[in-house]
Amino acid sequence: MHSEVRIKAGAAKEAATVLGTVSTAVKNAALQAIADALRRETAQILEANRLDMEAAGAKGLSGAFIERLMLDESRVESMSRGLEELIGLADPVGEVVDGRRLPNGLEIVKVRVPLGVVGIIYESRPNVTVDAAGLCLKAGNAVILRGGSEAINSNKALVGIATAAAVEAGVPKKALQLIETTNRAAAEEMMGLAGYIDVLIPRGGAGLIRTVIEKAKVPVIETGVGNCHTYVDAAADLNMAARIAFNAKVQRPGVCNAMETLLIHRSIADIFLPDMCHSFRQAGIEIRGDETVCALCKEAVPATEEDWYTEYLALTLSIKVVDDLNEAIAHIRKYGSGHSEAIVTGNLAAARRFTREIDAAAVYINASTRFTDGSEFGLGAEIGISTQKLHARGPMGLQALTSSKFIIAGEGQIRGACPEEGVRPSVKK
Repeated sequence: MHSEVRIKAGAAKEAATVLGTVSTAVKNAALQAIADALRRETAQILEANRLDMEAAGAKGLSGAFIERLMLDESRVESMSRGLEELIGLADPVGEVVDGRRLPNGLEIVKVRVPLGVVGIIYESRPNVTVDAAGLCLKAGNAVILRGGSEAINSNKALVGIATAAAVEAGVPKKALQLIETTNRAAAEEMMGLAGYIDVLIPRGGAGLIRTVIEKAKVPVIETGVGNCHTYVDAAADLNMAARIAFNAKVQRPGVCNAMETLLIHRSIADIFLPDMCHSFRQAGIEIRGDETVCALCKEAVPATEEDWYTEYLALTLSIKVVDDLNEAIAHIRKYGSGHSEAIVTGNLAAARRFTREIDAAAVYINASTRFTDGSEFGLGAEIGISTQKLHARGPMGLQALTSSKFIIAGEGQIRGACPEEGVRPSVKK
């Protein structure tokens, strides 16, 4: 007897062969239909989410976790708008990305094609359900979603609504699948379904991502833990630096592009730190710092070695005073996760060196790390932010959900030396 995972993966594989040939018009109509249905069924979605929120509260889950789980009317509307933004983006499927005519007359073109079946294993953020479904649909991929158990009611409602709307618009019925089994064995089974799932994308904390990378037999695109830094240089405009640092940490602390460590040049620490710490304290931020920080910010507590590695996703921030740009770069190289790093400076040479020597998916000059996002980058909704270097890096939009193939057209060309005329194969007329 086949499991739910295997049955749905098989159905998704069959649907993918059809979806890959569906026209842009049909895919866009489906995206609009889903967006309209989400708005129309907002009450149903919020009722399902209320059940998840109550269960999360009863389990005593953290405020940051509950913030990611929560849906309201504005978030449902944001999901709908994200789908509509995808409609306005060019369909990557069939796009010619390269082409040439060889000396032997062969015409070669390289075109984008869907990946096939994309599996998403993610934690309890219901918006990922809609973002992933929309992106995969537009890129011609069937998708298998396995969300966190804490969001199961929200995800069932969202997928049910989206599937009905997409099928009505002409999308294959099994192109969007939700794994409703909430035990970990289901996720591990997805990791082993080579031949059914073409690529796995984990979205969540370090533990989830590490588990998928270690256990998967299916190719994995690693989405990133965001241990993001902001370095305030000696030549920084301190008012600008204060606005950037505050936004990077406080605007939405529970997401992967939020700042987790603030680095400050020693020459400006006694000017910059006291007011900055006061602003953070007013926003409810717990500060963990080195000796200098603790001396200048009475509310700070000593940071441990582990703190420098930690993605808090919460109202907690590590702060370190560094002697110069060299030490800032060295700190980020040692503790950073390759996600998003920022420098605030008026020194062009320092900015250029920072961007050249910091190895991350997104490197900022005089801007908040909070901009690392598919929508902010003009890509529409994102499937995740890749911190690896193969296939895709940074916010992953439509193009990242495609592969490519070569199409070669000839007029009878063959490779190598031809046989003697008398033994050359031929067909008698």
